[in-house]
Amino acid sequence: MNRRILCQFKDDSGELLGTPIDLPIDIDKHGLEKLCQALISSEKDQEVEEDVPYLFFVNENEISSNLEEALKNRNDFEKTTEIVYQPQAIFKVRSVTRCSSTIEGHTEAVISVAFSPDGKQLASGSGDTTVRFWDLTTETPLHQCSGHKNWVLCVAWSPDGQKLASADKNSNIMIWDSETGKQIGKTLCQHRQWVTYLCWKPLHLDEDCRFLASSSKDSTIKIWDTIMSSCIRSLSSHTQSVTCVKWGGKGLLYSSSQDRTIKVWRPDDVLVNFFIFCYLILKDQKLRE
Repeated sequence: MNRRILCQFKDDSGELLGTPIDLPIDIDKHGLEKLCQALISSEKDQEVEEDVPYLFFVNENEISSNLEEALKNRNDFEKTTEIVYQPQAIFKVRSVTRCSSTIEGHTEAVISVAFSPDGKQLASGSGDTTVRFWDLTTETPLHQCSGHKNWVLCVAWSPDGQKLASADKNSNIMIWDSETGKQIGKTLCQHRQWVTYLCWKPLHLDEDCRFLASSSKDSTIKIWDTIMSSCIRSLSSHTQSVTCVKWGGKGLLYSSSQDRTIKVWRPDDVLVNFFIFCYLILKDQKLRE
């Protein structure tokens, strides 16, 4: 014979849910969850997530499998048995595929984006030939920078966050002041095909954030002095397009290419030779004076 028992649901604060209900004593935890969800939905007039799990307790004993097991030491079934329910997940985490907000402004496809070193700003390059600075706190534009004549393919922040480098499909590189949105110096243009990647020298090796490396479809890597607005060295050993260039923490430069190789360079040796060359030129000019 299937025994039954009179039960009353209540939450952990003591608030009763509905009226006492006659239940089979062998009802399992899943059945209690379905019943509890239905009572909450009808009594409190609110939608209940079906996948929210509940814990159930009788006399502080958790109902892990069925009600009968939790009541195995009880002989008095004439009184109403109180079942305390507790939702295990009150707040449901939204799916990561769900968009939380949208930042609009560009009139063509956005091709490249980069966070500022402090994470407070975002820079974007677009097919509309502009570079934009965005305030991530308010999600509003700070600056719109015009000067490129073709798609802006890549952007890169200087390590100190004061400058932004951008490169376009016409192989031109421009440096921008992040505070004003104005261009710094002249446009850098010695690549013969479009620029594929930009990378600044690490801050601990270049406190002035002076040197920038760029890779290109023309199979070369160029090192730029952004203060003098000049190319101080062109590295050409790859046989196909250079896809990426990275400045390592110990001063070495790493480049990857479609020729299936990764090359390691010593740009500091190049920089020393460059400064010696500049010194000799200045010395020669003074002697002529």
